[in-house]
Amino acid sequence: MTRKKVKLAFITNESARKGTFKKRKKGLMKKVSELSTLCGIDACAIIYSPYEPHPEVWPNTLGVQRILAKFKRMPEMEQSKKMVNQETFIRQRIVKANEHLKKQHKDNREKEMTSHVPMFDWERA
Repeated sequence: MTRKKVKLAFITNESARKGTFKKRKKGLMKKVSELSTLCGIDACAIIYSPYEPHPEVWPNTLGVQRILAKFKRMPEMEQSKKMVNQETFIRQRIVKANEHLKKQHKDNREKEMTSHVPMFDWERA
C-alpha cells in the first residue's frame, strides 16, 4: 500500500506540528544510525528543537565532538569540496536537467530521421 503524497508546508496546528516533528525526528535519527551501521561511516546528527531546551544529538555528545573534530582537522579545500548551499545545488540540478533535455532532443531527432526514411516502392518500379 502506497502512502499519499505529503504537501510540504508549514503546519499551523501547534499540536500536529509537534507530533509531526517528533515522528520525523525519530525517523531521521534512525536513518543516520542505519547509514552509519550499513556503510561503516562516521555520522552524527544535531537537532535543535523549540520543544526542548537542549539539542538532541546522535550518537552522543562525545561522538559528535569526535566527528566534528575529525572534520575540522581536514584541510579547508577537502572540507568544502562536496559542500553546496541550496542555490548551488539547484543550479547544478538545472544544468544536469538541461544536458539531459539536449540529449533527449538529439535522440528524438535521430529517431525521427530513421523512422521517416521513404521505402522504395517495388511495385511502381
